[in-house]
Amino acid sequence: MDDQAEGKRPSRFAGLGRWWNGLERWQQWGVLAIGAVLIYLLPVINPPLITSEPSTDFPITCANMAIYALAALGLNVVVGQAGLLDLGYVGFFAVGAYVAALWTSSDSTFVHLPFLWTLPLAMIVTVFFGIILGIPTLRLRGDYLAIVTLGFGEIIRLLATLIPALHGQTGFQNIGAPPGTSDDGNPIFANNKGIPWYWLTVSVIILMMLLLGNLERSRAGRAWIAIREDEDAAEIMGVPTFKFKLWAFGIGAALGGLSGALFAGLNGFVNNQKFDVQTSMLFLAAVVLGGAGNKFGAVLGGALIAYIPLRFTGLAEYKILIFGIILVLLMIFRPQGLFGARNHLLAYASRARKWLTNRESPTGPVETAKESGS
Repeated sequence: MDDQAEGKRPSRFAGLGRWWNGLERWQQWGVLAIGAVLIYLLPVINPPLITSEPSTDFPITCANMAIYALAALGLNVVVGQAGLLDLGYVGFFAVGAYVAALWTSSDSTFVHLPFLWTLPLAMIVTVFFGIILGIPTLRLRGDYLAIVTLGFGEIIRLLATLIPALHGQTGFQNIGAPPGTSDDGNPIFANNKGIPWYWLTVSVIILMMLLLGNLERSRAGRAWIAIREDEDAAEIMGVPTFKFKLWAFGIGAALGGLSGALFAGLNGFVNNQKFDVQTSMLFLAAVVLGGAGNKFGAVLGGALIAYIPLRFTGLAEYKILIFGIILVLLMIFRPQGLFGARNHLLAYASRARKWLTNRESPTGPVETAKESGS
């Protein structure tokens, strides 16, 4: 049943959605591949309309956009898929950044590891923190869970200030980077070279989106949707809600830690001032802006919250006000976000819709269109 049959105003993107759903699987993959190539080439092309100001390096801007997009992708699992309001997601981001700093920085007394090894290590450590936080708190709901997670984010920031090994406001410098040198002998992943960091992060995002896409179509994904829509009904129907909420929390924490480690490597410096409540609110704004429950929307929202302050540097100090106004307008005119959630619970949803359409029209869709035209 379409929007007109339900008496609703048709979406401006309805035609685009019908075109996409009408494509075969291999055609969809082809369109996505072309889009991926264009995304990879974004800092190389440096489009004049969206390039950052001369005072800001555009490839560095793109790298920051990709890192924030990865963080928003992880928060989307928690907020968009499972419906758990997490206001302290920056805590996982901070844990991942400090893991990279402690094991790669020259200022740390820890055993030094290659930077790429710290990426899975950051995911493991943040999953541990997510489980430790989730076991006693995920039985809470709504505002109570939001307050607890907000407190977790502040606890991580205060621990970074109080624990001497974390160096407080002094922080860590000379954080490691992936190996490799260019023809002139300089490192490929230098802090002033955004393109390699951007390509690395985009590759990670694509891999994670493929994994999350398969996960959404699995039993876990269906359980998350059921929990988000009505947790009591899901529990009555036999869904182990606590187990799947803990899964969502752990997966979201892992992606948050991964993005934090990449953030530390890109900037080469980490201290306790980079992980405040405002940053956590921006992550949540990215998910709401893009469309909670939609992977592509979360990635776009994360890229936008990083891009706008770097593109319009004169307005950077007003970014919280700007995003607040944007969210208010969005909730009024498009509450589902830029990309609404599309919860396809079937692995072959497009084929199922075509089959149902043909079943509802005995003469077939083509004949029906001709008859309506006549």
